[in-house]
Amino acid sequence: MKIAKIETDYIQIPLARPFKTALRTVESVHDLVVRITADTGEVGYGEAPPTAVITGDTLGSIRCAIEEFIAPSLMGMDVEDLDGIMAKLHSCILKNTSAKAAVDMAVYDLYAKQLGRPLYKVLGGRRNSLETDLTISVNPVEEMVADSLDAVAQGYRILKVKVGKEGLADVGRLEAIRQAVGPDIALRVDANQGWTAKQAVRIIRAMEDKGLDIDLVEQPVPAHDFAGMQLVTGAVSTPILADESVFSLEDAIELIRGRAADLINIKLMKTGGIYNALKICAVAESYGVECMIGCMLESKLAVSAAAHLAAAKGVITRADLDGPGLCSIDPYIGGPDYCAGRIVMPEAPGIGITGVPAFGQG
Repeated sequence: MKIAKIETDYIQIPLARPFKTALRTVESVHDLVVRITADTGEVGYGEAPPTAVITGDTLGSIRCAIEEFIAPSLMGMDVEDLDGIMAKLHSCILKNTSAKAAVDMAVYDLYAKQLGRPLYKVLGGRRNSLETDLTISVNPVEEMVADSLDAVAQGYRILKVKVGKEGLADVGRLEAIRQAVGPDIALRVDANQGWTAKQAVRIIRAMEDKGLDIDLVEQPVPAHDFAGMQLVTGAVSTPILADESVFSLEDAIELIRGRAADLINIKLMKTGGIYNALKICAVAESYGVECMIGCMLESKLAVSAAAHLAAAKGVITRADLDGPGLCSIDPYIGGPDYCAGRIVMPEAPGIGITGVPAFGQG
């Protein structure tokens, strides 16, 4: 099975409500979709969102990277030659991790289809279902409480609360949400780089003093402040999750060896796809460090690829794959089943998605 054609198109899906973090506000998923067609006629799909504030990638840069650099480099290669394909994918252009991720997942989709097996089983097959959290955007406290109660009513048992804009006032947000949802709902906190190290220590300790029972705090300080991450991790009891600080295997190794985080958040858009994410999983497992699998503002297509990776690997103990839950509609055919925080993996070959409206197949 050889790569015969690589095509791109756009997809836009409205969100159920605006997505707000310390970095941005978004009202719809507007992503680039990739379709790789093999000489056998089989197709594989991938997706990449423009997340310029994190990855530096825009819709235009993603499409340009794929059409002008990646596609010409991979044309005619045998899908079975994963190592060869990935070597060319990551050497034909620097950075552009989102573009590489979209192509990477389409290649893995084809690879698993050639084997006639679902991707999660090809990658390890640790389990056939996952539980994900749902993100609660930054808003006035009353709105965040209402959104949290709505999520719990839908069946979600884990909430990820966005903070990072108002310092110690964020403690009040979490206290109000905890009082509203009760003690049995897991609360995660994502500051999206919104605090300094000293602020983070003060805020997290205040949460601990109030007994808010926070499951983890994600990326409390700016991405490149590894010393700040180390300071926060060593000064608080709440587990610290590194997200924007970890793009590469080298980042993960530096953070782990420096004890600058308790957990690593793997996102395909940061690593450049499944191939490099597997390397981070292997290193984290060797050090006894657990991982979370996360996503940007991606639709069901890209999130499903990440779900297959999470279902395959035991070192991935947490999931933040709420993209489909944030979208107002599901335009795809096939793939994992997403229902109230539960993700059930498909038994169809590859990623499992067979209809993609960007290519007139929805």
